[in-house]
Amino acid sequence: MGLYLYAILHEKDLPPAIATKGIDSQPIESKVLSPFVVFYSEAQQERYLASRANLLAHEKAIEAVMEAVGVKKAVPLPLQFGLVVEDWEQVDRDLIAGHQDKLQALLQKLIGKREVGIKLFWDELKELNLVLEANADLKEKREAMAGKMLSMDEAISIGRELEEALEDHKQETIDSFLSVLQPLSHEYVEGELLTANMLYNAAFLIDWEREPEFAKAIDALDAKFDNRLRIRYNNFTAPFNFVKMDE
Repeated sequence: MGLYLYAILHEKDLPPAIATKGIDSQPIESKVLSPFVVFYSEAQQERYLASRANLLAHEKAIEAVMEAVGVKKAVPLPLQFGLVVEDWEQVDRDLIAGHQDKLQALLQKLIGKREVGIKLFWDELKELNLVLEANADLKEKREAMAGKMLSMDEAISIGRELEEALEDHKQETIDSFLSVLQPLSHEYVEGELLTANMLYNAAFLIDWEREPEFAKAIDALDAKFDNRLRIRYNNFTAPFNFVKMDE
């Protein structure tokens, strides 16, 4: 069927055999294409659907490589999900040849670093009520209109004011997190909002040894907001957001 690819690393950092299974429960193997090594498994399909099980297997395989390598020393470049090639000649031709300088630079960039991710969720109605409690004029105006038959212009006007106030509150909340977390990172990437109640989604590239400090900062922010926000923090993940071949 071909070869399913997971990650690329410097040949000098090749770890021992990896016990974790890859996609389709296939063994994760390595192939040296000097000066790099590519981690792969035997593909059982020509194409892979982006199902939850397949995506999870892909990520777990890369994380297993990271753990085997020893992330303080080196971090492998994760490859996109579903990358199946026919043979090693294709890998050398399409992935290695002509890209060695970029691959070397990316691997150097990641030494001693890790990606961490944070997703913030909120209850929009509760937050709107907090905004109104803090804005007496807007609260009074809204209460004065309650139960009245509003004209189109009145409805649009109060709706716009509420929307703008909530948007300002949203940005203030995000800025509160960024003002603390950004200085602890080398760079960060904002992701898409995946659900209606997701407030913020971002990945940060941090020094490996600063993760406890980063986690402590998130705990402090959680306390600052009286645990109103639901925070999902991922402290160990492949650095997908900071490996861009076209940069």
